[in-house]
Amino acid sequence: MNLYFVAAAVLLTLVGAVHSVFGERLIFRRMRSGAGIPTNGGSVLREPHVRILWVSWHLVTILGAGLAFGLVWLAMPENFALLRSSLSVAIGASITASALLVFVGTKGKHLGWAGLLGVALLIGAGWLA
Repeated sequence: MNLYFVAAAVLLTLVGAVHSVFGERLIFRRMRSGAGIPTNGGSVLREPHVRILWVSWHLVTILGAGLAFGLVWLAMPENFALLRSSLSVAIGASITASALLVFVGTKGKHLGWAGLLGVALLIGAGWLA
């Protein structure tokens, strides 16, 4: 087992979690009018901009988790034969979750969700090929 890849996966997961937690505490807590998705950008940002900022912030954590999973698979040489399909599932799931987050966070108004969903569908098609 490649312990460097495992350590990288753990660190990537930790960095993503810290990024989300600190973002919520230091930035987005002040931008919430109530519970849920922050919408109050004061006089600087309008609601749609606050929503996509929040989505983008947490997108880093989701994508990092998918990449961390890929690193764990890379660490195990006995799984190398399954590497292509396993990585495509991990990346596809991360991209799909990202698409859903952008869709929900922006109420479907930011078209990033459509591009991400397209990428996820292409990964799925590649996995089935």
